[in-house]
Amino acid sequence: MSKTNINFIGNRKIALAFSAVLTILSIGSLAVHGLQMGIDFTGGTLIQVGYKQTADLTQLRNTLNTEGFNDATVQNFGTAKDVLIRLKPHEGVSSADLSNKVLEAINKNTAEPAELQRVEFVGPQVGDDLAEDGFLALLYSTIAILAYIAWRFEWKFAAGAIIATIHDVVVTLGLFSILGLEFDLTVLAAVLALIGYSLNDTIVVYDRIRENFRLLRSISTEDIMNISVNVTLSRTIMTSLTVLLVLVSLFFLGGEVIHNFAIVLLFGVFFGTYSSIFIASPVALLLGISPADLMIPVKEDSELDQMP
Repeated sequence: MSKTNINFIGNRKIALAFSAVLTILSIGSLAVHGLQMGIDFTGGTLIQVGYKQTADLTQLRNTLNTEGFNDATVQNFGTAKDVLIRLKPHEGVSSADLSNKVLEAINKNTAEPAELQRVEFVGPQVGDDLAEDGFLALLYSTIAILAYIAWRFEWKFAAGAIIATIHDVVVTLGLFSILGLEFDLTVLAAVLALIGYSLNDTIVVYDRIRENFRLLRSISTEDIMNISVNVTLSRTIMTSLTVLLVLVSLFFLGGEVIHNFAIVLLFGVFFGTYSSIFIASPVALLLGISPADLMIPVKEDSELDQMP
């Protein structure tokens, strides 16, 4: 039925052990180091400045580091001439004073002074509310999607999808914790997109397994799963490569604003595909899924109804 015949399910123990190690490392890093939350969640000051010529972001970052603003995030906003500077809260310093100090610092040793365009302050309480609402959105959307899988397929499949999705999210957050990358609302949006992508890939595999459970009754459950994964492999590879091409373009050409967004999805597409093959289906197999679980029930009176 398939041109490829890779024993994915037969190698499930190696894959599950590898995933367990990644998950433990990620949880350990999150417990020890946590996430470097952006000012969307922590609160802080946002300063937008404009130049007449293209701004040199590297020079701006070096200047701010030299002047003591080590926590500053510098990125283009809209055009190459407009720059957005994000600063975490500074105790005892108002946003107006902070913006004046930043403007003075970046204009100290430059022939072309920057023009202050706007200053916004995000309070810590607003940041806390955004963090809470954002993670609740993550939780509720995941529960709703997984409830659909349990209703659409079978609870053993839903359990496999839950574990695969949790694996993808935990490992992705662990990557941000280990690398010390900033976690903001854009990254949270990318995590939600990652959940959708991973579950979509898992549902495609599950749908083919269910179909083959009803067609191939003379072979083992493990063999049926292997056939199903191999049949969907070409579709999975083409979809992943297409998405990766877009994400690579965003990563290199999209600018600093969506840099971390692209990192989440680049990393997530790989592990979302991996978990659909090596985690979701093997977990369902470990829970004892079999063709009998997905057989269409036959009415007891069906034979009597056919009698004259």
